[in-house]
Amino acid sequence: MNFSGLCAFPLTPLSGEQIDWSSFVRILQRLVTAKVDSIGVLGSTGCYPYFSPAERREILQTAVEHAGDIPVMVSISSLRLRDVLASAEEAQKAGAAAVLLSPVSYHPLREHEVFSLYQTVTRELSVPLCVYDNPGTTQFCFSPQLLGRIAELPNVQAIKIPPIPTESEKARQQIAELRTHLPAQVRVGISGDSSAAEALIAGCDLWFSVTGGLFPETAANIVEAVKAGQPERARQLNTALNPLWSLYARHGSLRVIAAAAELAGYAQPGCLPLPLQSLAGEDRETLHRELERMGLIA
Repeated sequence: MNFSGLCAFPLTPLSGEQIDWSSFVRILQRLVTAKVDSIGVLGSTGCYPYFSPAERREILQTAVEHAGDIPVMVSISSLRLRDVLASAEEAQKAGAAAVLLSPVSYHPLREHEVFSLYQTVTRELSVPLCVYDNPGTTQFCFSPQLLGRIAELPNVQAIKIPPIPTESEKARQQIAELRTHLPAQVRVGISGDSSAAEALIAGCDLWFSVTGGLFPETAANIVEAVKAGQPERARQLNTALNPLWSLYARHGSLRVIAAAAELAGYAQPGCLPLPLQSLAGEDRETLHRELERMGLIA
């Protein structure tokens, strides 16, 4: 898998307690039509911790089947190492082009435990691994030094970093500092949608995008503007999405993008696994107005 461009992270929509396969396939088809560079299933947006091993296996198989030539990356994160290893094996059998791993734990992990996790998993892999630094959900903060040690392990090819400052000079300095700890071949990708434009301008190789998982053309336009050497155009496109970024900041991107999928007709109401719920009431009405204003839904 070539870690570059736009990696779109789709929802895994539900209908009641069951996976809504027709909606999931419809969302995947939007990504294929938009020709995203890669698809990331069962990430945080895909609600991986809420599904059984059998469900996760079927979700991945469905994604690979419908993605065509687009590579599919899948999360293998779990609380226990044995389950991570089992998911890694299933991912490789199902045809995943890469795996995504965050250090998930109920009890906060220590650095030596996290390094041991990646060290053990990478011994068993024949596909690339992307390290997921997501302190908002894992309660673990990677140091640049630890990321550097992990990046030296076999098959580690990318780092998925959390949001960075949107001030251009601070963004450039943070990305440059991180790269001093990483091997040259390891790619750096941004996962905070609101800071993605600035992160790409500052030197990130790709955008792991929640927004791109539902509105791929919108996210791709920002990526293409950066590729074309048009940073101001990328910033303008990003600024136009500020109402969406504001809602993400207030409610979390998952609840907002789930509500957007429901409003756009790409998922049924109540598409998240309970007790999670998409936006309701005034916030949902605000989202609806903003999506219409931005031309993202009719």
